[in-house]
Amino acid sequence: MRPTPTRNRTRSRRALLCAALLALTVQTAAAPALASRSQGPGGQDGPGGPGGRDCVRTERPLDGKARRILDITRKAKSDLKLNSVELRVTIDGREVLTDALGESMTGVPAEPDMHFRAGSVAFAHIGTALLQLVEEGKVDLDDTVEQWLPTVPQANRITLRMLASNTTGLHDYVTDPAFVTELEAHPFRQWTPAQLLAYPYSHSFWYEPGKSWSYSHANYVLLVAALEKITGIRIDRLVRERVTGPLGMRDTRNNFTPDIPRRVLHAFTSDRGFYEESTFWNPSWTTAPGAVITTHICDLATSARAIGSGELLSHRSYRTLLNPGTVGLGGASATCPASICLKQTEAKHFGLGVIVVNGWVLQNPSFSGYAAIQAYLPSKRLAIAVSATKTATTPDGNMAEVVAQRIAAALAPNDPLAIT
Repeated sequence: MRPTPTRNRTRSRRALLCAALLALTVQTAAAPALASRSQGPGGQDGPGGPGGRDCVRTERPLDGKARRILDITRKAKSDLKLNSVELRVTIDGREVLTDALGESMTGVPAEPDMHFRAGSVAFAHIGTALLQLVEEGKVDLDDTVEQWLPTVPQANRITLRMLASNTTGLHDYVTDPAFVTELEAHPFRQWTPAQLLAYPYSHSFWYEPGKSWSYSHANYVLLVAALEKITGIRIDRLVRERVTGPLGMRDTRNNFTPDIPRRVLHAFTSDRGFYEESTFWNPSWTTAPGAVITTHICDLATSARAIGSGELLSHRSYRTLLNPGTVGLGGASATCPASICLKQTEAKHFGLGVIVVNGWVLQNPSFSGYAAIQAYLPSKRLAIAVSATKTATTPDGNMAEVVAQRIAAALAPNDPLAIT
């Protein structure tokens, strides 16, 4: 029997909050034989990075560190009752372990080269592309958006920096009860930016732009629109030219439809009160058209390392990526509760499209049955990428984070990946 609508809405809101809030979002059944990875000198990923059929399990036998990580992951998969876990760990750019456990769907083993939805990872790429444009003098972070988006409320006070760092004060449509109800009822609906923005525009601002911090997907819908006006280039092409292309992330791409490139890691969820497949639910609500991405675990690890180390940025821009002025913002006020205007501290804060937690630089998408995390610890040049899918008894929340936390505790015990 299907649970009552009230229970459904509660479960759905809880699941959507995983994607929205900073916690300080038919293939063949035959499994390919293990193969050696194509590598460059010294065992590092070769030119162009890992991709496609090159994203395979680490060749056996495993060394001690890889076996330890695999044991941790197997236990986490069992403890958390996960359907699948995919992971890749690198140190100083060198592979420690790449593997996939469990099933994509019944009878189909999970494989490292299977594609999954990566949600807010796109925000890290967009933030990096924005900083590159600043370096080139094409735009200033403190330019207001009225020249490109004149119809946006308070456009003469909202800056590019505020959009990228979530300091505009705009409500988040993903936590709007009216939006949640509509999304739950119609998970295959195709959303337009105007339809999404209508929800935050129907509310007053939480605070004056730039005066506090609160997460809102609306900020990145608007930032994408501004970047397309500034450059005259569609956002998927802009990010490919500036970020994923130079990094050799051949299997990370935008999708304008709910399709996912083959091979597909299938997803399942109980968001609507009963366990069902959610692989091809329409992700158009997650951000602007052109920035709705899929990836695989090898590309996700490449993204973790490159974004987390500032590989594509100057040292000055990298510092801005890690703290664009958010530290010290947030906290309860007369107009914004502490649960919305989360306090931004040196230890845990939002950067320019990334989250910084105890020195780790990360993004942690979780929605529609997909959960993932890319995390990089600059002090140890340690990159961890994890993707996880659910069974009917998996706990609520982003369980990829939990797997990554356990791996991090083993490899960097003095630098906890304490997201929650």
